[in-house]
Amino acid sequence: MTEQSFETLKVWQKSHQLMLDVHHKLIPLLPKEEKYGLADQVRRSSKSVGANIAEGTGRFYFMDNVRFCYMARGSLDETLNHLLVSKDLGFCENELYENLRAQIEEIRRLLNGYITWLKTKKIGANEPGATLAVHELPAEYLIDQTD
Repeated sequence: MTEQSFETLKVWQKSHQLMLDVHHKLIPLLPKEEKYGLADQVRRSSKSVGANIAEGTGRFYFMDNVRFCYMARGSLDETLNHLLVSKDLGFCENELYENLRAQIEEIRRLLNGYITWLKTKKIGANEPGATLAVHELPAEYLIDQTD
C-alpha cells in the first residue's frame, strides 16, 4: 500500500467494511426470489460506494475527485434505501439494520468531511489545463409537422 493510495483513506476503509458486511451478513438473509432483485441491487450499490471513492482518488484534479465522492454518496443513500426495504419486508432483523445504518451514517460524515477537505486543498487546481472545460452546443432537432 502506498501512502497516496485510496486504501489509506478511512472513508474508503469504512465503505469497504460496509460492503463486506452487506455481502456476508445481509445478502444471506434475503430469500431466493430476491436473488436478481433486492440482493443484486444492494450488492451493486454497496460496492459502488468504495469504487467511486477509489476512482475519484485516481483523478488528478480535485473537482473530479469531488464529483466521484458525490456519486459515492448517492450509492451510499441507495444502499440505505435497500437496507430499509430489507428491514420493512422482514428480511433484516433490527440489530443488523441498526448496525448497518450506523455504518452508513458514519461513512456519510466521513465522506462529507473528505469532500470539504478536497475543496479546501484544491489539489491540481494550478496545473496546466485544470481550468479548461468542455462545453457542448445543444443539438437542433427537426420536427416533421406534415400530416
